[in-house]
Amino acid sequence: MKKQVIYKTRGHRADIGPIEIHRLVSNNYTTHVGHFIFLDYISPFMIPARQLNADAAHPHRGIATLTYILNGEAKHYDSRGHQGTVYSGGVQWMKAGNGIIHNEAIGPDSKTSGKLMHGFQFWTNLPAVEKNKNPEYMAIQNEELPLMPLENNSGTLKVVVGEYGGQSSKIPTYAKQYLYHIKLQAGKSFTLPTVNELEYAVFLPQQDLTINETSYHLGDLVGFDAKGGNIGFFNHLETEAEFIVFGGEKYTEPFVAQGPFVMSTKDEIQQAHNDYMNGKYGKIIYN
Repeated sequence: MKKQVIYKTRGHRADIGPIEIHRLVSNNYTTHVGHFIFLDYISPFMIPARQLNADAAHPHRGIATLTYILNGEAKHYDSRGHQGTVYSGGVQWMKAGNGIIHNEAIGPDSKTSGKLMHGFQFWTNLPAVEKNKNPEYMAIQNEELPLMPLENNSGTLKVVVGEYGGQSSKIPTYAKQYLYHIKLQAGKSFTLPTVNELEYAVFLPQQDLTINETSYHLGDLVGFDAKGGNIGFFNHLETEAEFIVFGGEKYTEPFVAQGPFVMSTKDEIQQAHNDYMNGKYGKIIYN
């Protein structure tokens, strides 16, 4: 049985200066996919060496952020003393918990001398019990993420979040959640079985793709119903296709999102703001 598509969208533009950004979640059809409450796609662009801008530091509370760098380099500093750098293919994960200020600087990959920047930023809505716990941080390099071959030499599946085929990512999760980066060779197909009552979405960052015998185009985000079924992918092009699949267990607790804070009630949003203004999130020390 084929899983049914319930929406297709291209999100809306949320550019920052010369950086082309497509905000895909939330959108006109849904406020979240599983526990993923936010997704920005950073289109490929050439970037010069860039210094950290201290004025770009900003707070978060109640969520976990995940920056997945396809190409480039990202440096992280935060007010709880964490620092780290990830390179092409790596992930920065930060649990904001009960409040943190962080700063990320993106630039060319110093290991490869490449000038291309390309990637994603996701926010995960934490369960209410986790919103009041202390922040955490992880920097995970490309080689630390499980990479699995698909059958018949069709391509590869990289487990960025969650698990697949017995392989698990190091990134913490608080419900059934997954983020896969799939590469499918020209003329090849792959069928992904899904789990009933879990939410799924597919994004096409670079090429067109046939999904369940329907053609979709570069830039499309395709959302599916929460019933069981298979999602069939076929690369009808003459070059390799890349796409991401993400989602998981539906978020069922009440929540209120306001700017960088996602809490359970409006009163908690106000408290998050007050605590930030009163300096309770600490201060970033740049070394």
